[in-house]
Amino acid sequence: MKNAQKTELFEQMSIPRAVLTLSVPTVLSSLVMVLYNLADTYFVGMLQDSIQNSAVTLAAPVLLAFNAVNNLFGVGSSSMMSRALGAKDHDTVRRSSAFGFYCALFSGIVFSLLATAFRGPLLVRLGADSATAQATLEYMRWTVSCGAAPAILNVVLAYLVRAEGATLHASIGTMSGCALNIVLDPIFILPWGLDMGAAGAGLATFLSNCFACLYFFVLLFVRRGNTYVCVRPSMALPRRELVRGVFGVGVPASIQNLLNVTGMTVLNNFTAAFGPDAIAAMGISYKLNMIPMYVAMGVSQGLMPLVSYNYGSGNVSRLKKAVLFAGKISLSFMVVVSVGYFFASGTLIGMFMKTEAVVAYGSRFLRYMCVAQPFLCLDFLAVGVFQACGLGQYALLFAILRKIVLEIPALYILNYFFPPYGLAWAQTVAEVVLAAAAVAILMRLFRRMGEEGTPLRPRAAKK
Repeated sequence: MKNAQKTELFEQMSIPRAVLTLSVPTVLSSLVMVLYNLADTYFVGMLQDSIQNSAVTLAAPVLLAFNAVNNLFGVGSSSMMSRALGAKDHDTVRRSSAFGFYCALFSGIVFSLLATAFRGPLLVRLGADSATAQATLEYMRWTVSCGAAPAILNVVLAYLVRAEGATLHASIGTMSGCALNIVLDPIFILPWGLDMGAAGAGLATFLSNCFACLYFFVLLFVRRGNTYVCVRPSMALPRRELVRGVFGVGVPASIQNLLNVTGMTVLNNFTAAFGPDAIAAMGISYKLNMIPMYVAMGVSQGLMPLVSYNYGSGNVSRLKKAVLFAGKISLSFMVVVSVGYFFASGTLIGMFMKTEAVVAYGSRFLRYMCVAQPFLCLDFLAVGVFQACGLGQYALLFAILRKIVLEIPALYILNYFFPPYGLAWAQTVAEVVLAAAAVAILMRLFRRMGEEGTPLRPRAAKK
């Protein structure tokens, strides 16, 4: 993308067109990612073996923990890049991308080594027992022990490419890996193929993430004279203001995902008490619920470069209009999907497993979970704005409120009084409170910026 085209997208294009240009590819890639997550559940579910399906569910918190690294260096670096791009500080844009890339690579390698070395205690912590431990370990061998680095780099590279407005390329890279995973899943999982069960799902995920990384490497090589994304080691050397800018946004975003892992682990441990059928049902319900959740997340992530750029350039009026437009389309979609999920929950669960107990558990889990979706999209939108503007402290506050103050205590309380279906209401309780807080804080933030005021500029790295 030429520099003039980047400027037009961020500064002159109409708000609806700019928001849709950035968000639609991101939403599509998010949906494909959900499909690829569902593919594991769907094809493993075709085995009609609750233990194999439980393995995918129990390992999910570890894969979710990848997002802690993704957000630390993906969200942190991309926010710094877009703000610096708006301030016309192109050296900081390049250094931010190189710093994020090599930190993500190193973190992925360390993640693999630690998860492999401590796999025994980790399985216990995840809620695996004698029946589900072996299948869970085999799934994690490919997705974590071998696959942490490519899984993390795949996402971080998409963030870096998206930061300068190239959302289509970011989405193609992500979707190419997801599409390959969907193709490979039945071959590796099912009896007519390699008959590997959950382990086959893990191998397909590993190979697809490697393919996506290869796409991004080829893209950066081809566009090396026409992109600010840089992976030269010499540009990755940390500088105080650069590290402060990346970590100021990335650390709260990372903590948010670590708390998500904690919450999911607590949820799985509670569900495990009701047996493999309940675990499988919760896993299917959770992944179905991720479809609208990833749409809201895609809108928020797609919007971030536009918000960051206009925050960096001081164009508050354009920033506010973009946020309001994105909020309207996201909230409308979530309301429609929630109504559909509520009335079709049993049919949706039955698409993955026909076991009567799984459908009975899952239909009620999904029905209660989907109520949270309209509130969740407002929460995601607010957190995206905070991250885009470098206001990591607000994102951290929301993360603490969501998991520590609201959702995890709600899991204990609601499971005690309404087992097991109280577990599915915990997220709704948290999101209703957070949605109200999101609207209040965004309104206060916009008032502080002023109708035509200039926000605090991000600090750029010293040259």
